[in-house]
Amino acid sequence: MNSDKKTARIAGLIFLILIGAGIFAEFFVRQKIFVTGDPAATANNIVNNQSLYRIGIVSDLVMIVAFFFYPLILSKIFRKVSENLTRLMTISIMISVGILCIMTLIMIAPLLLTSGADYLGGFTSEQTNGLTTFFLKLHNNGYYISQIFYGLYMFPLGYMILKSGLVPKFIGVLLILGCIVDQIDVIIYFLLPNTESELLQNITIPADLAEFSMCLWLIIMGVRKVKQNTAVAV
Repeated sequence: MNSDKKTARIAGLIFLILIGAGIFAEFFVRQKIFVTGDPAATANNIVNNQSLYRIGIVSDLVMIVAFFFYPLILSKIFRKVSENLTRLMTISIMISVGILCIMTLIMIAPLLLTSGADYLGGFTSEQTNGLTTFFLKLHNNGYYISQIFYGLYMFPLGYMILKSGLVPKFIGVLLILGCIVDQIDVIIYFLLPNTESELLQNITIPADLAEFSMCLWLIIMGVRKVKQNTAVAV
């Protein structure tokens, strides 16, 4: 097997782990635990589903570790196209990884607040319930800050795909579009927090499609050979 194809498939498998762990933590843990507008119910959900909540934290950590290794593996292939763009891709992801680590630490705070430990004796139940929801909301806001950088990495990767043909060009286009819509999503979230529409709720679909397509292509097909004249002067 071509060494680049093998490397690409390893990167694809790592990214599949990342996607699976992230989806589980968000949709099967956080969205099950958090009750909008009801801090008491949210706190009770953590107490009654403590094992699930802890598994969600571990899933986040698995996602973060996978995200850390993903660009390191992928860069072995794409540095042949552009050292600088590959470096930009890697740095963007590493910044996102750092923010996600902090966000995971914040996710531990609600677990401590609902533990009933002696050092919480100075807080009323209403206060600990409120703080629990506060930290969960803080985590959500931090996740959007991280999105700036895990959205940004898609642009150099998409551009290198367009120039090199290592992966089908439609995936490169989707990645560049995904970068743009991720940034728009962040801006709207912070500037217009109460704006609701079907379009805004689904604005990141191009980014999701890009990453799923990239993941599946890497696993199934690997990458094509780099032509001698595909290096990007950036």
